[in-house]
Amino acid sequence: MAAFLCNPILLLFLFSFFFNLPLQTISVSTDQAAFKTYIFRVDEDSKPSIFPSHYHWYSSSFADPVQILHVYDTVFHGFSASVTPNQAASILQHPSVLASFEDRRRQLHTTRSPQFLGLRNEHGLWSDSDYGSDVIIGVLDTGIWPERRSFSDLHLGPVPARWKGVCETGVQFTSAHCNRKLIGARFFASGHEAAAGLAIGASNKTVEFRSPRDADGHGTHTASTAAGRHAFKAAMAGYASGIAKGVAPKARLAVYKVCWKNSGCFDSDILAAFDRAVVDGVDVISISIGGGDGISAPYYLDPIAIGAYGAVSRGVFVSSSAGNEGPSVMSVTNLAPWLTTVGAGTIDRNFPADVILGDGRKISGVSLYSGKLLNGKMFPLVYPGKSGTLSDSLCMENSLDSKLVTGKIVVCDRGSSARVSKGLVVKKAGGVGMILANGVSNGEGLVGDAHLLPACAIGAGEGDALKSYISSSSALPTATIDFRGTVIGIKPAPVVASFSGRGPNGLNPEILKPDLIAPGVNILAAWTDAVGPTGLDSDYRKTEFNILSGTSMACPHVSGAAALLKSAHPDWSPAAIRSAMMTTASITDNRFQPMTDESTGKPSTAYDFGAGHLNLVLAMNPGLVYDITNNDYVNFLCSIGYGPRTIQVITRTPVNCPLKRPLPENLNYPSITALFSSSASGTQTKSFIRTVTNVGPANSIYRAKIESPPKGVSVTVKPAKLSFSVSVKELSFIVTVSTDTKNLVLDDSGAVFGSLSWSDGNHVVRIPIVITRLDPL
Repeated sequence: MAAFLCNPILLLFLFSFFFNLPLQTISVSTDQAAFKTYIFRVDEDSKPSIFPSHYHWYSSSFADPVQILHVYDTVFHGFSASVTPNQAASILQHPSVLASFEDRRRQLHTTRSPQFLGLRNEHGLWSDSDYGSDVIIGVLDTGIWPERRSFSDLHLGPVPARWKGVCETGVQFTSAHCNRKLIGARFFASGHEAAAGLAIGASNKTVEFRSPRDADGHGTHTASTAAGRHAFKAAMAGYASGIAKGVAPKARLAVYKVCWKNSGCFDSDILAAFDRAVVDGVDVISISIGGGDGISAPYYLDPIAIGAYGAVSRGVFVSSSAGNEGPSVMSVTNLAPWLTTVGAGTIDRNFPADVILGDGRKISGVSLYSGKLLNGKMFPLVYPGKSGTLSDSLCMENSLDSKLVTGKIVVCDRGSSARVSKGLVVKKAGGVGMILANGVSNGEGLVGDAHLLPACAIGAGEGDALKSYISSSSALPTATIDFRGTVIGIKPAPVVASFSGRGPNGLNPEILKPDLIAPGVNILAAWTDAVGPTGLDSDYRKTEFNILSGTSMACPHVSGAAALLKSAHPDWSPAAIRSAMMTTASITDNRFQPMTDESTGKPSTAYDFGAGHLNLVLAMNPGLVYDITNNDYVNFLCSIGYGPRTIQVITRTPVNCPLKRPLPENLNYPSITALFSSSASGTQTKSFIRTVTNVGPANSIYRAKIESPPKGVSVTVKPAKLSFSVSVKELSFIVTVSTDTKNLVLDDSGAVFGSLSWSDGNHVVRIPIVITRLDPL
């Protein structure tokens, strides 16, 4: 990786792309009839006084009224419009236009988890925060199915007086669908419709509603995970039965539909939703959305980063998903330091299914299949991948020969298409069951699916054993699948999910991402009536609840947690809330052993879980917090080489960078990443400044403890003791990291890890330390 980052030609190209704003942010097409959506950042103070509003100025000077899709005036200032590339290039030449970028499509990062986080009735954070009552969570997603019990307003008080939002009506959605729980709902379709060139549903067989109603299910699931009310006798086809509840059951919900079934989510609509949510008065924003191409854009070209900055700078906590491209290194998304980026871990509940082979061997897997059982009957077993054709091994559409698979259990390799789609392909071809085998990239990480035929998922090692049995069996290979229902008390848990996005941070490795992990595997939550539990158009089953996995499910756990902390500590900033979660996060599992990585079974690291797994028993009372101001974030942007004009694209207001360029690693983040040059030799030293704020007892003394310094690394802290009083609430310290390149041995991820903890005998305030040899861009 270091060699890749040291390539001088590549660095020159990246430097030109990142920092010469607005260099080539728009390419001019010879096809002037090709309209595209662009987002334009405008200097708000440049509006001529002759125009009564910015919209009048934009529609008179830049684009026809019919071309303007959104006007932004809160978290961002400017507009989006559907114009030709030549028109866009012309608009960009106007001195009041600071930047522009083409609209991009984003993708979704698709009952027991509150207890697993330590939440209990009548005491602790639930009781101390009144279950998040009167805190408003804005969910940017696919909308909501408002009739679900999870969104009941029974026994809730009046809508908070500060709320300024509305309940927007549309197809199958009226103002009556909002209540004291679901206090607001809006939908944003202009960017999507401009990209599609037609109104939603005009020529699309997929069910969709031009309203806040959820045709996909993802938004209903994430909203109820964050703030669903208690729903008794909840289950998904008999699995995970019990009482379903969100992390903040009394928090209010405001839904902003920006994603459309099978169509993704467009930047222009996402930015408009951020704008409205802040004006409406939300306290927390939950966004389980990220880049669909696996590439993280610089902050000034990333509307999620821009919208989130505008929200955080006004005191709104923003939780985002880390992406599902793990376990590859540098796969984490949503990297802006003002975002709280959440990876996924397992909980202590599983849905086991066993594959029983004809020779008597048993292979362990997982499944949420709930239809007619095989009842121990053995069926012929076939692996289409024996033909050597990739599409056959992956069970892609139209790839299977019905003569080969009819009446048999089919082994399919995971990848390239949705897991449930493979089952549908097998079923259409006449197969009676499916075994979904992980490849090397997924390792042993398993998630359950509500398949349309008897099916289960198995790990890569078990998959190899199964294929070996098929190819080497002298007799006809046979198998059956035994579905064992729901099992609680699984150990170890949590385990870092194999799919969870991993560090290092691909934009600024000095800032550790993800920040932490939360439950994101096999999560039960409310579901839409528009589609069955698989999400396939051909799945006509109805279910009130569904079980899903992804960092999309982890993100709303942290959103709900932020609502509880905001309710208990209304004066805390978004950075203080994040710090409380990170410094109290757990790095051990329910065996009291170091957390492991699901993909390998080996111990996981801070690149996998950030500061650790969310632990709400401790986050309520963290003792110390690492706070960050808006000016700190501006200095960070200065430190990574952004100029004032570029920074204004993000911050909206003009800024001045310090005469002496700051260091990005000195942002007051609750983690430390020490980057040492990969080309240097001998002993190297770096120092880091951090400041902590006492939020515990006024008269407190904290002492530092360095945990597990790896061989070849020395870590010191000055001062080693912090004394707080009524008049002294903030204190700074310096962490010095020295490394001897001769003795430093990095692990498989290219780093070594330690930590710094401050303790007063009651609180332990821990931050991870990462040491790596890497030349930043």
